[in-house]
Amino acid sequence: MAMASVSQPVVQTVRRSGGNVGHAISAALICPFFAVFLVWPIWEVVRVGFEQNGHPSAVYIRLIISDPQLMRGLFNAAAVAVTVMFSSLALALPLAVISVRFKFPGRDWLSPMLLAPLVLPPFVGAIGVRLLLGRFGPLTMLLGLGGGAGFDWIGRYRMLGIIVVEALHLYPVMLLNLQASLANIDPGLEQAAANLGAGRWRVFRKITLPLLRPGLFAGCTLTLIWSFTELGTPLIFDFNTITPVQIFWQITQVAANPLPYALVVMMLAGAGVLYLLGKVVLGGGAEASASKGIAGGDAARRLRGLPAFAATIFFVVVLILALLPHAAVILTSFSATGQWYRSVLPRQFTLNHYTAALLDDLAIPSVRNSVFYASSATILGVAVGLAAAVVIVRSRLRIRGFIDVLSMLPLAVPGLVLAFGYLAIGIMLKQKHPGLPNWLDVQERPALFLILAYAVRRLPYIVRAAAAGLQQTPRDLELAAENLGASHAKTLRKITFPLIAGNLIAGALLAFAFALLEVSDSLILAQKAAYFPITRAILELAQRMGDGLYIASALGVWAMLLLTLCLLAAGSMVGKRWGSVLNAE
Repeated sequence: MAMASVSQPVVQTVRRSGGNVGHAISAALICPFFAVFLVWPIWEVVRVGFEQNGHPSAVYIRLIISDPQLMRGLFNAAAVAVTVMFSSLALALPLAVISVRFKFPGRDWLSPMLLAPLVLPPFVGAIGVRLLLGRFGPLTMLLGLGGGAGFDWIGRYRMLGIIVVEALHLYPVMLLNLQASLANIDPGLEQAAANLGAGRWRVFRKITLPLLRPGLFAGCTLTLIWSFTELGTPLIFDFNTITPVQIFWQITQVAANPLPYALVVMMLAGAGVLYLLGKVVLGGGAEASASKGIAGGDAARRLRGLPAFAATIFFVVVLILALLPHAAVILTSFSATGQWYRSVLPRQFTLNHYTAALLDDLAIPSVRNSVFYASSATILGVAVGLAAAVVIVRSRLRIRGFIDVLSMLPLAVPGLVLAFGYLAIGIMLKQKHPGLPNWLDVQERPALFLILAYAVRRLPYIVRAAAAGLQQTPRDLELAAENLGASHAKTLRKITFPLIAGNLIAGALLAFAFALLEVSDSLILAQKAAYFPITRAILELAQRMGDGLYIASALGVWAMLLLTLCLLAAGSMVGKRWGSVLNAE
């Protein structure tokens, strides 16, 4: 009651200039950050892709369009992306509906376990799957195929293998967004339709599915763009007729040849088209915004008998499929070199690869590099993301909506685009200013550019987590502090920051975890072994003859364990708001 009695005079103090000035200063610093480290790289990619001998030209774009091999690569990338999206949706939609709308045996522990694929980059899982699908690999031996010649799974079904690995990795992103949207749908709307005589399928098709459009759009957009630009998995499967790999193999020519940049421009255009199609088909309308009501989880109906058993079995089967790449990587890491051949399971086990992963001249420096890059990027991301969240949630500035869009834009911009943008900026600076410090040489010393790329790419997680915390924090507490004479900065330091510390730490852990195993930026920017992060070291080790594949798997398991700890810590702080942190809107 005391708080309510002072709320009216406190509200008047919000008009004081101090808070507005602080928000304006924050916005004035945030906008140049996005302009330099997000918009400029994108512009540089477009500029170089449309340039010939220093003059604007579309000759390289026309060259790509007239080249059947390059166009085939774009078609394959789009085909993989669309197929992965529908495959992820086919897995995630029934999982989301069952987990939110029903209670069944094992739901409380099976639902969190379904997020396990997030702890392993798809290209690391592809290492284990490639061994499983070897000509004389476990699957061939288990099915007794091929006789003495074996069975060439990868050669025959290379693209299918890529799609399976990526779909099993990305369906949790779709699942989180669908669960968040389902939780915001008032069950009373579905019950009213059922009371009017509509069957379950019609209720789902006419009521539930339209109200799910925001979550569908977010999940489909993320999976489409992610799989469209995924580089590591096709590399592991030696699938070269796909645009990301075609770009990667031209990386050594970027200083003298704009063709790779033109390919990146085509990929950016393709990602834009996919995004717009998703927006047109699935973009949330008025019905979505009007649907928020009672939390769906509170109205979950308990299943019994055969339906309960079927729901549990379905979840278990999906979980087994989802963990198959992880199991393959783990088994590979424990297998003695050459001892998982013509057998269902390794014939001999060893721990030597884990020791080698900690002692290898390529592996150990890459761990130190990744921790340094990810930590530095997280610190930078927290500083920028917190300022952006305060402006978005607490300010009355007209520009706050624009800053919100900029904060989420990295989710819609492919990592390859930003990586090539930083590459173009670094090369341009070196050419125009040869006397610049060595740490600005992107090809020789890419550490700074890797940190910036990681920070920008993972910034949305921090912004969303901090914004969620601010939205849950009563504004009256801050207004009361300011009304008692505290400055805007002191109010933030003493009141706001402690109250949202859990959300902020969760966002930082998510940013750190995903930056630690970032793929596209790492493979494009890190060209010198001394600066390799973990993901680049894993790729190099996987291509090394002898024990390379096994050491790469052991290093992947170490990274998996570290990422698992980060995600568990973040999940304990974020709770059930994972969908809002990984939301594309």
